[in-house]
Amino acid sequence: MPRPNIVFIMPDQLRADFLSCYGASFIDTPHIDGLAQQGVLFDRAYSEHPVCVPARASLITGMHAVKTGVLDNGQFIRPDHRACGIRTWPEILNEGGYQTVGTGKMHFYPWERRMGFERRIIAEDKLWGFIQDDYYHYLAARGHSKTEFVGRPEYHENFMSLISPVPWECTVDHFVGMESARWIEEYEGEEPFAMMVGFPGPHSPYDPAPEYATFAPEDMPEPLPGVEEDNGLMRGGKFRAGRQSGRKTWYSVKGGGKPTREDVLRQRAHYSGLIAQIDHEVGCIVEALREKGVLDNTIIIMSSDHGDYLGDHGLQGKASYYEAACRVPMLVRHPGLEGGAVCRDLVCLTDVTATILALAGCAVPGYMDAQVLPDLGLPGESRRERVVGALRNGWMLLKGAWKLCKYPGGTQLFNLEEDPGEQRNLARESGCADVFHRMDAALTAEIMRGLDEANFPERVYTFSYSSSRDFGRVGWEREYPMPWERLYGDGGEG
Repeated sequence: MPRPNIVFIMPDQLRADFLSCYGASFIDTPHIDGLAQQGVLFDRAYSEHPVCVPARASLITGMHAVKTGVLDNGQFIRPDHRACGIRTWPEILNEGGYQTVGTGKMHFYPWERRMGFERRIIAEDKLWGFIQDDYYHYLAARGHSKTEFVGRPEYHENFMSLISPVPWECTVDHFVGMESARWIEEYEGEEPFAMMVGFPGPHSPYDPAPEYATFAPEDMPEPLPGVEEDNGLMRGGKFRAGRQSGRKTWYSVKGGGKPTREDVLRQRAHYSGLIAQIDHEVGCIVEALREKGVLDNTIIIMSSDHGDYLGDHGLQGKASYYEAACRVPMLVRHPGLEGGAVCRDLVCLTDVTATILALAGCAVPGYMDAQVLPDLGLPGESRRERVVGALRNGWMLLKGAWKLCKYPGGTQLFNLEEDPGEQRNLARESGCADVFHRMDAALTAEIMRGLDEANFPERVYTFSYSSSRDFGRVGWEREYPMPWERLYGDGGEG
């Protein structure tokens, strides 16, 4: 096939096990399932950095978070990344003759940055209610605002669960789907295009439109019980977070307390409603491609930045290496494949970056840690033996059935085949000592390697200056930042 168009769809905070193609019996997601039926479903896909900004910073650069330095939501990529020899995947595709566009949430700092996209249609995070993006103006023209939900009593009473205070046609995920489809319909360029679609849902607030708030709490799967001793490991240690004002966010839930079982089941029902809305919008995007006559020459990839506990382990949110937080969907619709295939190899979210480049016929730069997804017939594809995760407050090594998680307060070791609900921490059992020590040594070695490469812009020389006459003259200046290719060339590690 000729160089394909590429559409990368990324809902925010979408768990894999809340899609019917991943076995959920309480919801039907036909349009998302259709992507898998016409391509490949990756059954063991993980976000190495299960928090919004770290995941997205690694996606845009193809680099592990240890190397980007973006390990929590308060950090972002260096503004001089190009001087470091780092190009984002949209920048590389632009140079390769693609038209690039980003719609919806990207979570860049500043929020209106392009990061290489030639066009952006912006609808940022649902909890950043004061950003004057395209969605802000769309709502204002219709007499609504992005902050209406926080004034509703049920938002606070039900721990962020409520029916949307704005009608369906004004919801953010409909806006993103509508604008994405409109861009496809109106595109008249001769170049192939690459589009990233960032749906802000199903991230909290859990606010489906009335038409989609049809799921009953009693039909939802029960949350996994929490093991307080294990959860406590994530809270240990001391971090200098900088000066904090102590102010609460504008969207803080009033009243305090912890969600009850009934609250969690309601959250899950509303979360499912948001997924059903997104499934509808995915169908509209696919239909726009079909009506444009380009569907048969378009690859569609779908994944998510991380999952959502939804009460599993007694927790809310994400930012750990429990399955609920770090396992994500990964689907690739490829018209050149027979379809309906399931790949059970380990893959990670950042692998989308290398895969997009391979689909576009662009070389994957050596500084990228992303690998081309297997089973798509692409040059350079490879199979991962392990996934290494890193956040500011946690590391993970996943290999085979074994998962090792290290937190400031201690370590977790799970066998996912025997204990998929992660209820039995084997790090405390002497019979698993050999596995523990092997995993721990491998994780330490991977983090060390990443840290060694992470500081490449600060490197002064590639050989000793002890014999350099130029270095010995008064006024010599170091090259800063040191570009990656000066150290390693274009082919990766030196």
